[in-house]
Amino acid sequence: MTTHLRTLTAGLLLACGALAVTVGVVRHDDSDPAAAATALKGPYVALGDSYTAGPKIPAQNNEPAGCDRSDRNYPSLVAAELGLTGGDFKDVSCSGATLADLTARQSTDDGTNPAQLTALSQDTRLVTVGIGGNDIGFASMIKKCVGMGVLYDLTSAFAPEDAPCARKYGDGIQEKTEAAGRKLAKTLDEIRRRAPEARVYVVGYPAILPSDSAECGREMSLAPGDVTFVRKQEQRLNSVLRQRAEAAGMNYVDTYTPSEGRDACSAKDTRWIEPLVPSSAAAPVHPNERGERGMSVAVLHALRTSS
Repeated sequence: MTTHLRTLTAGLLLACGALAVTVGVVRHDDSDPAAAATALKGPYVALGDSYTAGPKIPAQNNEPAGCDRSDRNYPSLVAAELGLTGGDFKDVSCSGATLADLTARQSTDDGTNPAQLTALSQDTRLVTVGIGGNDIGFASMIKKCVGMGVLYDLTSAFAPEDAPCARKYGDGIQEKTEAAGRKLAKTLDEIRRRAPEARVYVVGYPAILPSDSAECGREMSLAPGDVTFVRKQEQRLNSVLRQRAEAAGMNYVDTYTPSEGRDACSAKDTRWIEPLVPSSAAAPVHPNERGERGMSVAVLHALRTSS
């Protein structure tokens, strides 16, 4: 959900300067998504931000440049399991996308992505939409929280409390989340107008941080109290996404529950989210290939179990 992925990457690497880079081993320990395939037919349109697009996961689709879409992101995996190819599958997700970018052209560092909703039509039968993080400034907040965490590590013996980021952002982030929910409600109405026959699934965000702040040391460089704060903000965002989807009579896909224990601070051979210094091909604080695969399983499960 990065607004300026390259800037964020550089900032995160600078903030965590002394962190060691390790090499991860990918192990597929998730359920077989083929069991969730249904008789659903396309066309299928995938909308969303970088958590949908899959930046830095090979192979990258550079059309348009700057959106950083992977051919192993969860929409591509869902489409493959459903047997949807060619014109029956359109992935228009783009790194940095906000809700406004679903209805207007999005400028990236390297190109322009057309308004994502223009991919919808009366013929569309399936839509997934994973968005909202950039609307609350989640990526930039994490970047600044990391900087505060590094300072906390250097001065913790003298720090008055262990959640400097929560003190700075606590009052404003909830208001931004509620505002994003209102924007999403209008967006879902527009999706229904453009694709009245489609089954629509709002896809939530997977767990980025663990429940125990003690488990998240050098991987994320956050002050202990800020691990809890950032985790709660993500949970609040997912809750708003769920509420708005259900209010619109649409479906919500929970990717948070199956990803718990597979956050950025977990073991490198099980994590879905890469830490500040990735050990697998993925952007910092974004899903790796295992994470995208896990998200696809969650989407396919929702397709199988929802009406």
